[in-house]
Amino acid sequence: MSAAAATPNRLAAPDWRARQQAHDARVRRWTDPHQARAARGEKHSIHDFFFSYYSFRVAWLRRWHPGPDVALAGDGAREFLRWPEYRETTDGVMIDCAMLPAHRREFVAWLRDLLGAMQVRQPFFGCHGLHEWAMVYRQTPDEIRHNQHPLRFAPAELTRLVESLPICCSHFDAFRFFTAPARPLNKLQPTRADAPHLEQRGCLHANMDLYKWAFKLAPFTPSEVTADCFALAWDIREIDMRASPYDLRALGFAPIAIETPAGRAEYEEHQRTFAVRGEPLRARLIALCERLL
Repeated sequence: MSAAAATPNRLAAPDWRARQQAHDARVRRWTDPHQARAARGEKHSIHDFFFSYYSFRVAWLRRWHPGPDVALAGDGAREFLRWPEYRETTDGVMIDCAMLPAHRREFVAWLRDLLGAMQVRQPFFGCHGLHEWAMVYRQTPDEIRHNQHPLRFAPAELTRLVESLPICCSHFDAFRFFTAPARPLNKLQPTRADAPHLEQRGCLHANMDLYKWAFKLAPFTPSEVTADCFALAWDIREIDMRASPYDLRALGFAPIAIETPAGRAEYEEHQRTFAVRGEPLRARLIALCERLL
């Protein structure tokens, strides 16, 4: 059963315009450099990820939506009626949760249960970021995804390191990129169907995917929440790649040497920080799912 609709928070035009402009200014710190690089034909192995792997376009990320139970009043509010999820009320223009298509409700219920299970499941901090290593294990130079960057180890040493450390990846969308020889080395063999049973807060990719879940609920997600999730994912991506076997010092990113005890401890500290940062965002998305059902 859906959560009861709250009394609308009525925003005058200057107030919602200010939020709209603040959101656009915030996300352009990320999108403008990406678009400038694209115009020059340049690629960035870390930051382009958000605009290639994830399917949310730059224009959509910049677009502001207030979320449920917010009524937009005054001049310009009717511009939101261009989207079919909005309607005009006596309080102002509002997004209408009843406009969520029936075929999407099953997904929203699945997502609520997934995120809810993650909130209570014990997090795991012992994977050491080895997923990126498993993605290049026993590959030839031409097969390596980011082969424009050198690896920090010769192939034989990289192979030895992967085989000497326990691989415990629980995230399917990382595991599916493992090389074929690396997959049997993983403690788990996750499938997409396993996600509700395996996803956990210690996983960098699971926390990064909060951005994915936020935009998949658009335009019902408050854009500030989407931007918060993007900011978390941005920080996680940097740590994810710094802990990889790639040498990214040419991009200004010092490695996290997870092949050493000190590096593994540093990686775990980041994991714990990201797990804490993700909890309130996950709670906001769970509440949104409840509101939509």
